[in-house]
Amino acid sequence: MLALGVLGLSLLNEEALGFSAEGKILIKTLHVYVGYVFAVNLLWRLVWTFVGNEHARWRAITPFYSGFFADLRQHLGGTHSCLGHNPLGRLMVSLLLLLLTTQALTGLVLAGTDLYKPPLGGVMAQWVTAGDAEKLALLQPGSKEHVDEAAYAEMRAFRKPIVTTHGLVFYVLLVAVALHILGTIVAEVRDKNGLVSAMFSGQKVFRQPPEG
Repeated sequence: MLALGVLGLSLLNEEALGFSAEGKILIKTLHVYVGYVFAVNLLWRLVWTFVGNEHARWRAITPFYSGFFADLRQHLGGTHSCLGHNPLGRLMVSLLLLLLTTQALTGLVLAGTDLYKPPLGGVMAQWVTAGDAEKLALLQPGSKEHVDEAAYAEMRAFRKPIVTTHGLVFYVLLVAVALHILGTIVAEVRDKNGLVSAMFSGQKVFRQPPEG
C-alpha cells in the first residue's frame, strides 16, 4: 500500500503534467486525497511497530542494537542468515520510514497552504486573510484573490522551505525505493530463501539455521 501511495503521488504531479490553472487545482486536490490515504497507511505501519508480530516491531526492523556492525560485516560476507530483516534491510527500512514520515508531515502542511485542506487548512486560511471574515468567506483554493497581501507573502515564505524539503525527499525516496528493490532481488538470488514470496506468505526457506 505504501508503494502504491508513492506511485500515485508521483503520478499526480501537477507541475510535471503542465495542466491549466483549473487542471492544476484538480490534480493538487487528487494529490492531497491520495496523500491522506498514504498518511493513514503509514500511520498504521508505525502503530504496527508497537503491536505487530516480533518481526514487525522496532527492535526487529532498526539497526539500533549491540552487535549490529558485526552482523552487518557477516551479512556482507555472505555468512549471516536472518529469520527477519537482515542488517542491510534494517538500514533500508529505517531510511524508508524516515523519508516516508517526512513526506507525510510536509505534505500535510502543504495541503493547507494553498488548497486550505485539513489538518492545517483552517489555520492557513485565517493567516492569509489576516482574520478578515469577509475575505475568509470568499477565499478559494489556489487563488490569490481575497487575501491580505502581506499575510499571504508571509505564508508563502513559510511554505517555501517545506516545498523544497518535500521535493528533495521525494527524489531521495525514489532512489531509496530503487535500491530497496535491487537489494531484494540480490538477496533473493544470493540467499535463495524465498524473500519475495515471504512478503506475502510470511514464510522463508533457509539452507542453514537463521541467526536472527
